[in-house]
Amino acid sequence: MFPFLRRKRNKFFNPEELGLIAKAIMTAERETSGEVRVFVEGRCSWMDAIDRAKELFVSLKMDQTVDRNATLVYIAMKDHQLAVYGDEGIHQKVGTDYWEKLVKEMISCFNKNNYAEGIASCVLQIGQALKTFFPYKQDADKNELPDDIVFGR
Repeated sequence: MFPFLRRKRNKFFNPEELGLIAKAIMTAERETSGEVRVFVEGRCSWMDAIDRAKELFVSLKMDQTVDRNATLVYIAMKDHQLAVYGDEGIHQKVGTDYWEKLVKEMISCFNKNNYAEGIASCVLQIGQALKTFFPYKQDADKNELPDDIVFGR
């Protein structure tokens, strides 16, 4: 009835690959108050990947976490673009060089057609950084954002 309200479908990963990425997200968030999301779409037209990641970060309400410690892993598969964007709380702790290192490592995996492994590895590394700077507090922490992989256009 309202096609614009339909959830986007995965066109890029098989069930095992989806499971690998989903497990990485759950593992990354297990010991931290931080949040990690993965957004995958085909095209990133007329926009730089980091600008698209920032735009999505806000539209997914990732900028509203209590400690400002959410991170978005963004991939435009057909356009071969990607970015990792961290909110101000985590960015102040790890800095720009950290994000650039993660992107280079993902590109290395992607160049070998290991897309799911590259994303999962990136997510797990983000989880370690979040655990270091924003450890899980049993009495205060809650999962502030959904853990599902988001698929765009």
